[in-house]
Amino acid sequence: MQLNSMTDHASARLKPHLSLQQTLSLPNLTSSPAWSASFTLDANFLAVCYGNPGTHIKIWRHVKAIANNGDASDSRDRNNDTGNDNNRKGGEWKAFATIREGHARTIRHVAFAPLPTSGGVLILASASFDGKVMIWECSMDDDNTNNLEGMEHDDDEEREAGICEPIAQLEGHESEVKHLAWNQTGSLLASCGRDKTVWIWECFLPGTVGGCAPSSNVRGSEAMQMLQDDGEFECLAVLQGHDGDVKSIAFGPSHGQWGEGEEILLSASYDNSIKVWAEESGDWYCAATLGLSSALPRSVSLPEDSNNTQQGTVHTSTIWCLGVAPGGVRFLSGSEDGSIAIWKMYTASERKKMFPREHTVSSTDGFWNCVGLLSDAHAGYAVLSIDCAPSRAGHGRIVSGGGDNSIHIYREECGLSSSDAPKFSMDVVTHHAHDGDVNCVKWHPIDGMSLVSCGDDGAVKIWKYVQA
Repeated sequence: MQLNSMTDHASARLKPHLSLQQTLSLPNLTSSPAWSASFTLDANFLAVCYGNPGTHIKIWRHVKAIANNGDASDSRDRNNDTGNDNNRKGGEWKAFATIREGHARTIRHVAFAPLPTSGGVLILASASFDGKVMIWECSMDDDNTNNLEGMEHDDDEEREAGICEPIAQLEGHESEVKHLAWNQTGSLLASCGRDKTVWIWECFLPGTVGGCAPSSNVRGSEAMQMLQDDGEFECLAVLQGHDGDVKSIAFGPSHGQWGEGEEILLSASYDNSIKVWAEESGDWYCAATLGLSSALPRSVSLPEDSNNTQQGTVHTSTIWCLGVAPGGVRFLSGSEDGSIAIWKMYTASERKKMFPREHTVSSTDGFWNCVGLLSDAHAGYAVLSIDCAPSRAGHGRIVSGGGDNSIHIYREECGLSSSDAPKFSMDVVTHHAHDGDVNCVKWHPIDGMSLVSCGDDGAVKIWKYVQA
C-alpha cells in the first residue's frame, strides 16, 4: 500500500505542474486585494497594485543569484549555466519601493513602460477608481542598489532602496479607470474605464520616438531630472463606441491590414464585445466589432443548406481580459461566462477569398475571426486574467486565472491543430492557488518558464512551470 502511494506521488511529479517558488505578500499581512502585476521589459522588476482598505503599489527587484564561489551572477545570465542547480542559488525577489500617495481610491492596474532599465529609471503607470492615471519614476541609484543586496527582509519598507515620484497626472476619465496598456515602443499609453471610453495618450519619454536619447552614463537623480524635463503626455484620441464598462485593452501589430498605423488597439467590454481600433491619417477609428458572431472559412466543410457564418455571440457575458500572442496574429479573450476564445487575424485578401460575406469598414482592412473556444475553461467561473507565453517558451502556451481560485495552463496540440482550427489541451491545473479570485497572471517576459499571480487574498506568488 505504501509502495503504491509512493508510486502515485512520483507519477504526479512527472506531470507538468506549477511549483511555488516565493510568496512576496503573505495573505495574512494585508486585507487588501492584489489586482494587477507588471514586469519590466528585462524582468528585473515587478510591480503589484492593491485595493482598499490599504491601497498602494509595491515594487520588487530580482536580486542576483549567488554562485558557490561567492560571486554575484545576474539571474538572467544563463550562457554558462551547466544545468546543475547545485552550482547556483536561485535569485530572490526583494522589496524595492512602496507607493502610498497619488491615488485616493483602489488602484486597479499598473503597467511598466517597455523601456530598458539600464538608464537608472523605471517608468510605471497606475490606474485608479479615483479616475486618474498617474505616471511614476523610480530611481535606481547605484548606492541604493548596493544596499538592497544586503536586505534580509522583503517586507521592511524602511530598508527599501527605491524612491518613486509622480511626474504626470493624466485626467479625463469621468469615473473609475480599469486598465492600462503601453504600445511596444512606449510612445503610446492607452487607458479605459467605467465611462465606456478608451483614451490614447502620446508619450515623450527618454528612449521613445520624440523623447531624448537614453544614456547608460546618466543614472539616479540626474536621470530623473532628465525625465522630468523631457517626459510629456498628450491626449491623441478619446474612443467611444462600447455600451458598457471597458474592462481590458491591449495593443498589437497591424501587419499592414488595418489603417495606416503600425499598431491596432483592442478593447474588451461589459457589453460582451471586443472592438478593434486602427489609425488612419492621425485619427483613430473603430475598424471592427468582434463577438457578435464567428465565421467559418470556406475551407471548412459544411452541410449544403448552411451558410458561411456561425450565428450567436462568442461570449455571452462580460469580457474581462485580453492576451495578445507573440507575433500578434492571434489573441485570446476571457469572459465572465467561463470561456476563453481564440481569435486569428486574416489578411484582406484572405478575407475576400475565405469570408466573402463578411464586410469591413474599409475594403483594405483585414479580418479577425474566432477560430476556437474553450467553453468551460474554469468550470463555469469567470476567466479574470489571461496571458500568452513568450515565443522562447514554445508555441501556443497560455495561462489563465479565474474566479474558481485556480490557475490553468493550456498548450496547443501542434499535431492536431491548425491556425484555422486550433486545438488546446489542459497542461496544468493548480487548484486553490489563492484563497479567493485569481485577479492576474503574467508569464516571465523572457524565459516564459515562471509566472506571477496575485489575488483577492492579497498574496503575490512566483511560480515555476515544471514540464514533464
